[in-house]
Amino acid sequence: MAEAFDVVVIGAGAAGLMCALTAGQRGRRVLVVEHANKVGKKILMSGGGRCNFTNTSTRPDNFLSANPHYCKSALARYTPADFISMVERHGIAYHEKELGQLFCDESSKQVVRMLLDECAAAGVRIETGCSVETVQRDDDDFALRTTLGAMTASSLVVASGGLSIPSMGASGFGYALARQFGHAVLPTRAGLVPLTLSGTHSERLQDLSGVSLTVEAACNGESFRNFMLITHRGLSGPSILQVSSYWQPGDDLHLDLLPGIDAGAFLHEQRLAHPASELKTVLGEALPKRFAQRLCEHWFASKPMRQHDDRELRDIAARLQRWPIVASGTEGYRTAEVTLGGVDTRELSSGTMQSTRVPGLYFIGEVVDVTGWLGGYNFQWAWASGHAAGEVA
Repeated sequence: MAEAFDVVVIGAGAAGLMCALTAGQRGRRVLVVEHANKVGKKILMSGGGRCNFTNTSTRPDNFLSANPHYCKSALARYTPADFISMVERHGIAYHEKELGQLFCDESSKQVVRMLLDECAAAGVRIETGCSVETVQRDDDDFALRTTLGAMTASSLVVASGGLSIPSMGASGFGYALARQFGHAVLPTRAGLVPLTLSGTHSERLQDLSGVSLTVEAACNGESFRNFMLITHRGLSGPSILQVSSYWQPGDDLHLDLLPGIDAGAFLHEQRLAHPASELKTVLGEALPKRFAQRLCEHWFASKPMRQHDDRELRDIAARLQRWPIVASGTEGYRTAEVTLGGVDTRELSSGTMQSTRVPGLYFIGEVVDVTGWLGGYNFQWAWASGHAAGEVA
């Protein structure tokens, strides 16, 4: 005989656990099923093991979606301050790293333990190593067949995540379930992901792997200023990961290699102050020396500054502040932090995450077409969307 629950949550990640504890606190009988062997795998690996659990400057415009207004309601009703309050209540020490990004002082395990403790206090049952084989809608309930047996639920919450980092068990299960119940799924692609280079750029930069510098990366009207890391495959680092979510093959991508500096004025000042110094030496004062030397080997003629006329300096300055990158692709879901696209929000309530097609069916977290910037925003969407569903499921 099938075991009956008020709420079954598929997926024990950030969104799923938040939904479960919220529903449990309302007295609902909640089961969380997770096909992996442990809960919160992405939480555990995030932030270098210290979990960038939210961002204090979270706003709706920090998220990408076909419907940019969809995330507003949930984000407004469960804010970073709300999650911080829970963190502080559990005595977890944290710090701000930069730009509103909050990290645990010690370990991501503390956040997972906090969520599990909250679930336990709310009477939530969690089963790992449990795969869902089929889901059917029977009368007013959902009937699930799982590797642990049959069960029914009045409400079914899909918190199965996206396709990023398949080595941790990511799959397209949530998208398939959405389609089964008649929901549209918008095209998915890797987001917050390193870019790959080929051809000339790859040949000229490959042996600089490990070199990092501050840049402002711009694509399709969005720009991000932060570190860029040259890798043996292409480009990574926060600025590149951020802009990758806005880039698709064929799009123009430019880097300001001297962000915050008037490159033209800088070069003219250096010509006056150091007329005998070569361009590569001057640029090596503002950029990593190996990178500056490579620029002058392949992109700029390096000669004493006094030999560069005004037109040449203007041209060099323009290219430094709008250096074109022709990316050949991305490293894909293997290293992507998030999945762009997902379940179309047009048939989901923005206030509750509930399907407008199937009463009692909810989609939360990364499986939905809402994707945040790098820096704790995706966790805040997980907390907010999970809380929204948990309040009503």
